[in-house]
Amino acid sequence: MENHEKILLVDDEEGILKLLQITLNKERYSNITCCTTGHQALALIRQNSYDLILLDVTLPDTDGFELCREIRKISHTPIIFVTSCTSDFDKLTGLSIGGDDYITKPFNPLEVVARIKAFFRRQGLTKAAHSPLDDTRTYQYASFTFSPADARLIVDGAEVECTAKELELLHFFCRNPNRLFTSSQIYEYVWGNPGYGEEKTVTMHISKIRKKLGDNPKAPQLILNLRGIGYKFVPPKASDQGEETS
Repeated sequence: MENHEKILLVDDEEGILKLLQITLNKERYSNITCCTTGHQALALIRQNSYDLILLDVTLPDTDGFELCREIRKISHTPIIFVTSCTSDFDKLTGLSIGGDDYITKPFNPLEVVARIKAFFRRQGLTKAAHSPLDDTRTYQYASFTFSPADARLIVDGAEVECTAKELELLHFFCRNPNRLFTSSQIYEYVWGNPGYGEEKTVTMHISKIRKKLGDNPKAPQLILNLRGIGYKFVPPKASDQGEETS
């Protein structure tokens, strides 16, 4: 059975692109588009919709971080960074500007494809069990309103732009109010992969959501961090259930 997800591969090394494309084709992913520059990638994204973008950080005409910032102005397509940079600073930089995951070079192409398959499998399971389109509730709280079906977050009367992963994480918290989760559990539920060693990814995304919700990071009231244990979302009103939309 063919997989119909559309994937954009962006890397300046044509050998890597060819290897990934061949490996993906063997797994029946046929909707693969490849490009070697940031300019080409941005033009393609403006003209087409993709289900996933693999983005190299080092490109001949720009760096992947800057390109990610430009992409986020026009698209919420999930982005997985691929780079030879291994420092925590580089990883956190990529996540803070809208990236969803991070793969370091050198890598085994089979591992990359396994990550992609796990991502799409989680997406499918999420849609089947908790489809935003099927979740007709509007989560109406004192300080913000979140509508999963419309992918809209309204804070103090103003709409706030969020990445796809931020919306998924916020949806996860809204569905599970007042419940404590470890970072590993959150990563596994939202990212779809085992979360050991991915605490920084979860921390960064929670920090971004707190900022967008206006939740003081020094004294958070909405997403609490029980040091050494995990996180829980405390709704800013008595009711912890979203209201049904008509």
